[in-house]
Amino acid sequence: MKKIKEVIVVEGKDDTKRIKRAVNADTIETQGSAIEPETLSLIKKASRKRGVIIFTDPDFSGERIRRIVSEAVPDAKHAFVARKKSTPTKSDGSLGVEHASIETIRESLKDVYTSDNASSIDISHDDLEGARLINDERAKIRRTEFCNILKIGYVNGKQLPKRLNMFGISKKQFLDAVKKIKE
Repeated sequence: MKKIKEVIVVEGKDDTKRIKRAVNADTIETQGSAIEPETLSLIKKASRKRGVIIFTDPDFSGERIRRIVSEAVPDAKHAFVARKKSTPTKSDGSLGVEHASIETIRESLKDVYTSDNASSIDISHDDLEGARLINDERAKIRRTEFCNILKIGYVNGKQLPKRLNMFGISKKQFLDAVKKIKE
């Protein structure tokens, strides 16, 4: 089983259990999107000692946690699980890392992004429109697939340029991913 050097920031104990089945790693649980100052302090300390990987659910709360931790720890790494790969087996459950397969978790942790390689985005609003990722009746469907191809987590059209910039996605990576979208 692969040992992960960094501490993985997750939302809760079920996420920790699932991750520990997939890899040998330590986790810090935020216990939801209202992160306590003590928890944020612990995450900062872990970042200084070993580094951290933010691995939250692909939903509103998970994105909120990701934003809060990223602001506190700008050099944090990011792992994402696609919505379709984190769906519960019961119809009444919510999306989450705890529902992802062991293989999906391992794959997600291999495809980690850092925001320290971010550069000024060279992807314009016109590029996003031309790729039909915004301002198109099928934009959400195309954007979901596009984000899955790049493994950057789903974002809405307004947040897409920020996410592309955050991870330094180049124009070439952008165009390559757009070509892979199936219609």
